[in-house]
Amino acid sequence: MLPPFKIFAGTKSQYMAKEICKDLGVELGKMNIQHFADGEFEVSFEESIRGCEVYLVQSTFPNSDNLMELLLMIDAAKRASAASIIAVMPYFGWARQDRKDKPRVSIASKLVADLLSAAGVNRVICMDLHADQIQGFFNVPVDHLYASSVFIPYIESLHLPDMVIATPDVGGAKRANNYAKYFNVPLVLCHKQRAKANVVASMTVIGDVKDKNVILIDDMVDTAGTITKAADLMMSEGAKSVRALCSHAIMSDPASQRVQDCGITEMMFTNSIPYTGSCTKCTILSVAHLFADTIRRVHENHSISSQYLI
Repeated sequence: MLPPFKIFAGTKSQYMAKEICKDLGVELGKMNIQHFADGEFEVSFEESIRGCEVYLVQSTFPNSDNLMELLLMIDAAKRASAASIIAVMPYFGWARQDRKDKPRVSIASKLVADLLSAAGVNRVICMDLHADQIQGFFNVPVDHLYASSVFIPYIESLHLPDMVIATPDVGGAKRANNYAKYFNVPLVLCHKQRAKANVVASMTVIGDVKDKNVILIDDMVDTAGTITKAADLMMSEGAKSVRALCSHAIMSDPASQRVQDCGITEMMFTNSIPYTGSCTKCTILSVAHLFADTIRRVHENHSISSQYLI
């Protein structure tokens, strides 16, 4: 007999957890996060979770309070005798720091994985990691989902002729190539050189975009400097239209204004991070059903591989 399961959420991921619970037909668990005057906070479960399979929904986007909340939720669940603790992280923060790209720097994504393990997590469910190999930083099972299962049906609904798939930087070539192979269309690359973090010095398009409907593929958009520069460059080279598809809408200022002002026709995101900006070009697609179905399958010990379109 399977143990009962309950779903709880951190402060900034309540919206996602409520959608997941609605899809699963269950109530969101009761939890209290008490804040103190100095900024410290305390997490407590307001119902028994003894012997339960506990799913904790929390994306770890900035600020670091979201990560700290998740760690305290895991610790509290462990001390309340939960049978197993699963961290549901639609967006896994600090993922861009996944290697030493220069001397004397931290590998933050490995540190975050260690913190989650030390807190007592038994499994992690996440989506579109910045680099697939981050899964190897964990010593617990990782269910790595892909937003393509949401994006592909949406792209198909657009019925775009003369479509090409593009990537705003060479690092995303593998991700973009998977889309290009699925749709059986050409792949275009952008080669960029950075002056410093979040600042692009120069960019070159490798491939033909003239009279094409371009779809730019990326895993996250922070300040939108790279993707808007790529879109404007492709429009200047004769593209009919440029749409952008990104899993995680970090969208730090001035990203929304950059997208609004550039040649992008439409910017598509998932709701892994709550988007609070104002941009008429943005389309937000929910991944709540994807996570709800994965939670159901994990709980019932069923395979999740059928969810992968690419």
